[in-house]
Amino acid sequence: MLKGAIVGYGFISSNGHLPAYLERSRTQDDIEIVAIADICEARRRAAKLALPHARIYEDHLSLLRAESAQLDFIDISTPPRDHAAIAHDALDHGLHVLCEKPLTCTVKEAASLLEHAQRARRVIFPCHNYKHAPVVKAVRKVIDSGSIGKVQSLTLNTFRNTHAKGIPEWKTDWRRSKRWSGGGIAMDHGSHTFYLAFDWMNAYPTSITAHMYNLQSERYDTEDNFSAVLTFPNGVAHTHLTWTAGVRKVIYTIQGEKGAITVNDSEMEVALMKTSPTVSWQTEKQTVTSDWMDASHVGWFNSLFDQFLNAINQEDFVGKEAKEAFLCIQLIENAYRSAKEKSLEQNLQPEGRQRMVAAGEYGLSTSAA
Repeated sequence: MLKGAIVGYGFISSNGHLPAYLERSRTQDDIEIVAIADICEARRRAAKLALPHARIYEDHLSLLRAESAQLDFIDISTPPRDHAAIAHDALDHGLHVLCEKPLTCTVKEAASLLEHAQRARRVIFPCHNYKHAPVVKAVRKVIDSGSIGKVQSLTLNTFRNTHAKGIPEWKTDWRRSKRWSGGGIAMDHGSHTFYLAFDWMNAYPTSITAHMYNLQSERYDTEDNFSAVLTFPNGVAHTHLTWTAGVRKVIYTIQGEKGAITVNDSEMEVALMKTSPTVSWQTEKQTVTSDWMDASHVGWFNSLFDQFLNAINQEDFVGKEAKEAFLCIQLIENAYRSAKEKSLEQNLQPEGRQRMVAAGEYGLSTSAA
C-alpha cells in the first residue's frame, strides 16, 4: 500500500487522477490518497467533499511539513510554472514524484530536477499519458510486428477548438498566460507529440525547425498554433498543434518501408504494400476505442501508474520516461528559439559546454533502441 498526496486540485486532478486512484484503491488496494493541497479555498472545499477522509492544506509546503513522514509519493497537478519548485521540495522530504507534463518549463530546471532525483534516490516520473491510449498501444503492436517495415516518417496533428479550460473557481484560462503555463500550445501539447515521435521512430531527434503564431494575440500572450519539423537519424517527423481548429481531433500517420498506419482518433487503418504481381495496398481498418473526447483521460491513468510503481520497485529513479521528459523540454525550448529566429534550424546536440544541456548527459543517444 502506497500513500500519496495530490498538490493542485484542478480539472485534471478532480476528473482524472483522483477518480483513477479511487478506482485503483477499490480494485487493487495498493494506493491511498491521504492529503490534498490547493491554494484556492473553493478547490479545498471541493477536495474535502470528494475525499472526506483526506487532510486538506493551503499549500504544498504545509502539506509536506505535516505529512511527509507517512507519505510515499506526491502527485503534482498544478500549472507548469510551479512544477520544479514543488518537485524539489518533495524530493527534499524523501518522496517519489509523479508530475503532470511538462515536467518543467526550462531545460535548466529539468536538468536540476533529474540530478536532484538521482541524488535523493527517489523516482521522478512524468505523466506521459498519451502512450497509454489504447489506439497508441495498438500502433506500437503493428510497428513491433514488422509488417510496415522500418518507420521512416511521421505526421502528428493535434486539433483543438480551444485551449483546455481550467476549473472556474481559479483562472480558467491559465494555459493562455505565460505567467502560469510557461508557454502556449507548444508547452502544453508539445510533450505528447514529441514522446510519441521518439517511440514510433525508435530514435531521438537531432534538430528541430519550428514556426508558431497567436491568432488570439489581442486576448492572450501565448501561441495558439505551432508547427515543427523534427529531424531524426533515420527519418523525419512533421507536427502541427492548434487551439483554433473547428474540431477536437488527433490525426497521426506512421509511414514505413512496406506500409503505413493512419490514426484518426479511435479509428486505425493499416495499409500494407503488395508488390506481386503489381504494386498494390491491402488495407485493414479497426476501431480501438480510446475516449479522446474525455479530456481527463481517466481511463489511461491506471496503465501509467503501473509504470510509476514499477519504477519505484526497481529503484529506477531517473528512468527512460524522465529522460524523455527532459528531451521534450529541450525540444520545446529549441522550438521557441527557432520560431523567434525566423524558423532557423536548431541543433539539439551542440558541441562543447553550451547553455543547452545535451540529452546525452542523461544517457539519451540519437538511437532509442
